[in-house]
Amino acid sequence: MSKFKSEKVMPRFFAIAIILTLSGVAVVGKAFYTMTAKKDYWEQVAAREKRVNDTIASNRGNILSCDGQLMASSIPQYKIYMDFKAGGFKKDSLLGAKMDSICEGLAAIFPKTAEEFRHDIEKARKDSLRHWAIWPHRISYNEFCEVNKLPVFRLGKYKGGFHYDPFNARRRPFGSLAQRTIGDMFGAIDSARCGLELSFDSLLRGENGIVHVQKVLDRRMQIVDKAPVDGYDIVTTIDVSMQDLAERAVIDELKLIGGDLGVAILMEVKTGDVKAIVNMTRCADGEYREIKNNAVSDLREPGSVFKTASILVALDAGVCDTTKWVDTGSGVWNMHGRDMKDHNWRKGGYGTISLPRTLEVSSNIGVSRIIDEYFGSHPEKFVKGIYKTGLATDLKLPIVGYAKPRIRMPDYKTTNRALYWSKTTLPWMSIGYETQIPPISTLTFYNAIANDGKMMRPRFVKALQKNGEVVKEFPPEVIIEHIAKDKTIKTMQTILEHVVSQGLGRKAAPLSRAFKVAGKTGTAQIAEDGQSYHSGTMKYWLSFAGFFPADNPRYSCIVCLKKAGLPASGGGMSGVVFRQIAEGVMAQNVKRSVEEARDTASILIPEVKNGNIVAADYVLNNLSVPTSSGWNGNIAQGKVWGTTNREAGRVTATELPDNLNTVPNVVGMGARDAIYMLEKRGVRAIVKGRGRVSHQTLSPGTGIRKGMSCTLTLEL
Repeated sequence: MSKFKSEKVMPRFFAIAIILTLSGVAVVGKAFYTMTAKKDYWEQVAAREKRVNDTIASNRGNILSCDGQLMASSIPQYKIYMDFKAGGFKKDSLLGAKMDSICEGLAAIFPKTAEEFRHDIEKARKDSLRHWAIWPHRISYNEFCEVNKLPVFRLGKYKGGFHYDPFNARRRPFGSLAQRTIGDMFGAIDSARCGLELSFDSLLRGENGIVHVQKVLDRRMQIVDKAPVDGYDIVTTIDVSMQDLAERAVIDELKLIGGDLGVAILMEVKTGDVKAIVNMTRCADGEYREIKNNAVSDLREPGSVFKTASILVALDAGVCDTTKWVDTGSGVWNMHGRDMKDHNWRKGGYGTISLPRTLEVSSNIGVSRIIDEYFGSHPEKFVKGIYKTGLATDLKLPIVGYAKPRIRMPDYKTTNRALYWSKTTLPWMSIGYETQIPPISTLTFYNAIANDGKMMRPRFVKALQKNGEVVKEFPPEVIIEHIAKDKTIKTMQTILEHVVSQGLGRKAAPLSRAFKVAGKTGTAQIAEDGQSYHSGTMKYWLSFAGFFPADNPRYSCIVCLKKAGLPASGGGMSGVVFRQIAEGVMAQNVKRSVEEARDTASILIPEVKNGNIVAADYVLNNLSVPTSSGWNGNIAQGKVWGTTNREAGRVTATELPDNLNTVPNVVGMGARDAIYMLEKRGVRAIVKGRGRVSHQTLSPGTGIRKGMSCTLTLEL
């Protein structure tokens, strides 16, 4: 066995150790060199290879009317920028060579001169800006496409430096129609501001997608990680024609009376669908615009329209009936130390009147005395009765900022003077004071009376759609099945119809008397901005709430107007607007048979002009008028010239010979066809009169000569 030679192993060990040590020093040295001297180079390489995530904006859903018309839609807009560090030397050379074309192209698109663009571009280029705004404002899609066609810009983001931020601009095809209900967007950040836009923002917005840019070989590719999901379309209950009708009626009356504010809501009785909602405020320039959704957010003392609820509570509780009589004196009655007045107190008042008559003439004394007589010792029973009618119900509307009614229960221990319950609280509450109710809640109550006691939740949105298909429906919702006994509801329907037919609501009755209206007037004094009822010029809240047709209610409506000073009449002002809305809505719903429009003495077979008998035949066929046609002309061209004749209960068409060398017979034709026939053959036509051709100066069949003219005499 050979002896181990240690003197040979150690040198080898040391040699390996030295090699490994030198290798480690070299690696560390190379790493240090890379981290210092080559730092900028490798950071640029990393930047080129870096995976950049970006978002793909989803398309915001549309808001549609009840019949599918666009009420709010999104259109693309862009903010455009230039990166002067992108693209390198090749881009810079091209930019210098194409500067004139770029500046002239931008000047043709935007209101700025080519020299101004040149100055700005050169300055931004000198400063090596990476996010220079080519134009400071958003631009349309068409403008964006034009800019993207310019030299250098069309090279894209990485080679040319042209890049952009996309936005979804919201547009309403019907302008300001139902603006506060449909809603607005904050333009700068594409964020919902109010209305249905805000309430359904998450559904309308959809979900953004994710895309990353990655370099593959020498090309940069966009790879979609998550596709965007477009927002849902919302189908509202708003009817465009009814909304337009209501807005015009409110604005016209506001201008006439010099009003400050006008509100109108139109609701479908059976479903609770809000077909129109108007909120018009007078602005500093004297014009009326929608500034706030007062119809759902304003808490107001409703005034005399509340009297209907007071009498309904009394009738439903069985404490009295329509045979009840009440003494209203001479129009002034002291209620627990405070005088209450009827509107005609200067004329001596109404004396002793029946319970239905108290509503017909809107007697403050009559209603308050009835309520005080039966509920004065237990006012909480009256307030509970009001709660039962649904007037205090939270309607849970899909409109951000809607107000809940405030109808307080008796509290004799409170130290809050505003909430203290005194002996006069109940009488004044019964006639519409001491409470705060938004117009939408008042209308919901009247709609329940029209709907035989069934209270429906106001509905603003019917369904969600995606790609034209319904994905979710929002069916009509019942809040309270019966707000009162059936007998009580029927009695109140009759009383409200009498308010219009023989009471203070006569102005709300349709002029044509084609249908009946039921409702209640209201005139309330209001104090605002910390003023008392007796400071400055008195302001009035004028209302009319009701439904139509009275015998088979289809729609309910409330109109509220605010004005300063007298005269002020809920029936005479708000009632007029109610009537105009009711008449317009009913006119839109009138459908009659064509047979009913025929006069038996009239001629049902029309007289047809000579001329293009193909066009005449098309119209007659669509009107179901019997025809007898035969021609050999080119029907595909849509023109065959001939004459027509009425015979045997039909219209017969006969083709004329098409000879371009002779003067045609144009008698019986309209001016357009006659001129065409003559000038096609080189004959100048001179027209006198209106109607159809009764005479032509050149006889049919005359040979055509250059420079000929023919005078046509037309008669009706």
